Amino acid sequence: MSQMLKSSGAMGVATLTSRVLGMVREMAYAGFMGDGPVAGAFKLAFKIPNLFRRLLGEGALTAAFIPIFKDKEANAGPEAMWHAANAVTSALVVLTTVIVGVGMLGLSVVLSVGRFSANTTLMLELLRMMFPYLALVCLTAVFMGILNARGHFFIPAIGAAALNVVMIASVYLLAPQFGVRLENQVFALAVGVLVAGVAQAAFQLPSLRREGFRFAWVTPWKDETVHEVARRMIPATVGVAAFQINVVLTDCVAFLVDPQIVASFDYAVRLMELPQGVFGISLATYLLTSLSGLAAEKKFPEFRATLGQGLSYLVVINSLAAVLLLFLAEPIVRLLFERGAFGPESTQRAALALQCLAPGLVAFSMVNILARAFYALGDTHTPMRVSVFCLGANLLLSVLFISDLRQAGLGLANSITSCLNVWLLLRALRKKLGTLELIEVKRSLKPVLAASIVVSILAWPGYNAWDTQFGHATLAAKLGGVFVPAILTTALYWAVLWADKLPAAMEVAALIQKKLRRSRE
Repeated sequence: MSQMLKSSGAMGVATLTSRVLGMVREMAYAGFMGDGPVAGAFKLAFKIPNLFRRLLGEGALTAAFIPIFKDKEANAGPEAMWHAANAVTSALVVLTTVIVGVGMLGLSVVLSVGRFSANTTLMLELLRMMFPYLALVCLTAVFMGILNARGHFFIPAIGAAALNVVMIASVYLLAPQFGVRLENQVFALAVGVLVAGVAQAAFQLPSLRREGFRFAWVTPWKDETVHEVARRMIPATVGVAAFQINVVLTDCVAFLVDPQIVASFDYAVRLMELPQGVFGISLATYLLTSLSGLAAEKKFPEFRATLGQGLSYLVVINSLAAVLLLFLAEPIVRLLFERGAFGPESTQRAALALQCLAPGLVAFSMVNILARAFYALGDTHTPMRVSVFCLGANLLLSVLFISDLRQAGLGLANSITSCLNVWLLLRALRKKLGTLELIEVKRSLKPVLAASIVVSILAWPGYNAWDTQFGHATLAAKLGGVFVPAILTTALYWAVLWADKLPAAMEVAALIQKKLRRSRE
């Protein structure tokens, strides 16, 4: 059984827990504020500091720091390894304190002298309140990177569960204390974000102490490790998170057109990120450590084989998720979000955006893996250049599409440019390595395409048949509208792959069977 599947699978369980709680959080948000202008203001304000979680917690900091940390561990010993960790932590404390201070001061000045619409003013006030979250999430990111480098994937991944629990509690326990108007109550959610950031960082500390980490101030200005991490991290910040940067930039455009577009699109993005995060991010995080070790030892045939194997797993698993999200978007959105302030029209808007995002799911996930392959090789500039180009293309397409297609236009633009990003990264990586051993990926494409067509043919008619017979007025009917066609089509998908004896599918199925046997013992 592949160690890659075991490690990313264990991390996937933790990530699934936090992602499910994240979905519960979004359900609470939807019922509380729907997809109106207040929801749009909060979601855009939260995305700006939260972008640093996407860039650092799931990307650039770990991508830059883990290879250096592993090299110190292998070649310089524990003392140098922990000195490097403390130097990077010290640098982050200084840097984020300055950024937060300047950011909050700047926002205060803008709010005091500017004249904005009510929606824009609300967004800026919420952003000012949540801006310190940036510092908290940066510390959490370096803690997670250290634990990943030491072989711990479960605890860092499940730390996000603590964040989501606090944020959910802010909706039900804190918001009523802020008055009766939604415009006032939404500030309780901002307070919840800050408390959640503290909780997530604190969650990592016991495991760090068990590993031997003790924080000690290291003057970062002349430290070689800090300089090297910064050199790698700056381009990697763009390279690993083109999709996340695209979302923020396009949301700013959307907010100017209509704040409602921001909220509708964000609910769709959250749904699309569930399968992307459960397996795609988990696999990418595991691969960074594994590929970094192979690159350090100059084992490039094994490097190419490991990368190809990881991509084949990704294609097999996330292709199914993409098709299900495409054809079951409406019942999924209805089941999860349609309650309270989130009505049937809100469901239609978010479902349309999800249908336009779903075709790009595999590409979104592949970008994370391919970018980390470059980082493991010490190259952060190539994915940066590719991502800058794709970011510009996405922004252009979003501006062109948004007037007529609204949130669907944003989804379509992101799917197109993510596919372009993958194609450009593959070309650049082939040039860098001389060749890519993608035999397993190519072997997967034909049966995965056949299985996806089978699922596509059955998923939408299956839902229509259920909806015609039972409707969607009750919770049971809504559950059936999602899970009955999803279970049947998933079984058929795996049956097609099993009949073809696709290696990646066989290994995934064997791992699931093994887990089920253990659970019964």
